[in-house]
Amino acid sequence: MNSKIIYRILLGISALFLAYICVDSVVTPIKFEEKRAIRETAIVKNLIAIRTAQAEFKLVKGYYTADLDSLVMFLKTTPKKEVMKEGSLTDKQLEAGLTEHKAAKMIEKAIIKAKVKTGMEDVEELYKYVWANDREIIDNSLVGFRRDTINKNMIEAIYKGAYTEANIGDIIYIPYTNHVKFEVETNNQYTTSQGIQVPLFEARAHFNTYLSDLDAQELVNLIDKEKKLEHYTGLKVGDINAPNNNAGNWE
Repeated sequence: MNSKIIYRILLGISALFLAYICVDSVVTPIKFEEKRAIRETAIVKNLIAIRTAQAEFKLVKGYYTADLDSLVMFLKTTPKKEVMKEGSLTDKQLEAGLTEHKAAKMIEKAIIKAKVKTGMEDVEELYKYVWANDREIIDNSLVGFRRDTINKNMIEAIYKGAYTEANIGDIIYIPYTNHVKFEVETNNQYTTSQGIQVPLFEARAHFNTYLSDLDAQELVNLIDKEKKLEHYTGLKVGDINAPNNNAGNWE
């Protein structure tokens, strides 16, 4: 084989290699971003679920928790109190100074009095009796007005079927990892410049936890880019340094 043929073969190989490098330089970032998008969709879903749970936890406890296992236990064991509403106040009633709270208290008092007087136990019958016989209720046009606090299953109430008691524990793990939990921090003593105490929390997942098995150089580039922009290098919800309405950094 003469030198010209060898030269042409080597030139061809070099051309193919350069073509591969060019194609790979375009395809690799695209594949990386495609896989990243799929993973982050699942991660965002869990972060939103954690945010929802934390909001309910604070509503009951008055503070946020950094213990995700305790958060799941709270969801499984604590009922969600909801007010069943029947009837509404008119503008005339509101102008006269009657409020939802006053009306509800009036009804509650009438129900207790009726229960003692009649010995009735059935709630529906008690309401019917009060609406028909209690002078204060009738005079204040509260016939048909009803406010009952009921206990509902917390998971069903706040997630509307998206989670059950069997799988609610999944929300504390970062998808596409080997059961790595989200990092959670709380700052329940944060005080605003106006002297108002506002509990804060944040839950986060670093890029390294859910993208480490993808292209290493693309991951380095992504982290470097976010650092230069002074962004958190991953996904997170909430902020322990300043109130942000528990927003996610993807929103």
